[in-house]
Amino acid sequence: MNEVERENLEAALGHRFRQTERLERALTHSSHHMEVAGSGPDNERLEFLGDCVLGLVVSEHLMRTCPEWDSGMLSQARARLVSAHSIQSAAQALNLGSYLRLGPAEEKTGGREKRNLLADAYEAVVAAIYLDGGLEAAADFVRRSLLEGAAAGGTLGGPDPKSALQEWLQGRGLRPAEYLVARETGPDHQKTFLIEVWIQGRRVAAAEASSKKEAEQAAALLALAELQHEKERS
Repeated sequence: MNEVERENLEAALGHRFRQTERLERALTHSSHHMEVAGSGPDNERLEFLGDCVLGLVVSEHLMRTCPEWDSGMLSQARARLVSAHSIQSAAQALNLGSYLRLGPAEEKTGGREKRNLLADAYEAVVAAIYLDGGLEAAADFVRRSLLEGAAAGGTLGGPDPKSALQEWLQGRGLRPAEYLVARETGPDHQKTFLIEVWIQGRRVAAAEASSKKEAEQAAALLALAELQHEKERS
C-alpha cells in the first residue's frame, strides 16, 4: 500500500495512524504472511483483540440507546450487529477488500470478496485503531462504520425500524406512531436527544442518541419489540 492509498484509507476510516505499521498488519492475511517473504506478521492476533473491543463498544451502545430492553434482547441485538454478515457489510462499505494483503493463492480464489476475510480484517482494523488511538477512537470508528448504518437501516435487518413499525400499525388498522423530543442535553455541537414513541395516546418506548434520526430509529425498534411482546403475552 503506497502513501496515497494509505491516506485514502485513513480518510475512509476517520483515523490517521501514528504508527502506520498497525494498519498494514491489520490488513495482512495469513496467506500473505506465509507465502510472501518479508511480509511481517498477519492480522490474526489483532482480530482476536478487535473482536473484544467491538463487543464492548456495541454492548455499551445498546445499553445507552435501548434502556428498556432486557438482557436477552440486548444479547440478541449484539449478536446480529457483530455477526459476520453485518461486519462484512461494514467492511465492504469501507472498501477494505481492495487494501487486503493476500497470498497469490488466496488472491486467485477471490479472497478480497470472502465474507470471513473481510469480517476478520474489520475486527483487526478496530484493534489497530484501539492500540493506536485508544478506546474512544475505536468506538468512534465503530459508531460511524457500523452502528450508524444499523440505526438507519434497521439493527435487525430488513426495513428500517420506523418503516417496520409503520407497517405493523397499518396492518392492524392503527394510527401512525408519533415521535416526540422529550429532552435535549449538551452543547449545540454535541447534543443528545431523548425521543419518545407514542401510539394511540400511549408512550410505548423511548431511546437516546446523538441525533434525532438515530434516536427515532432506536425508539421505533424498541416500540416494535414491546408491541410484539404484548401481543405474545395476550
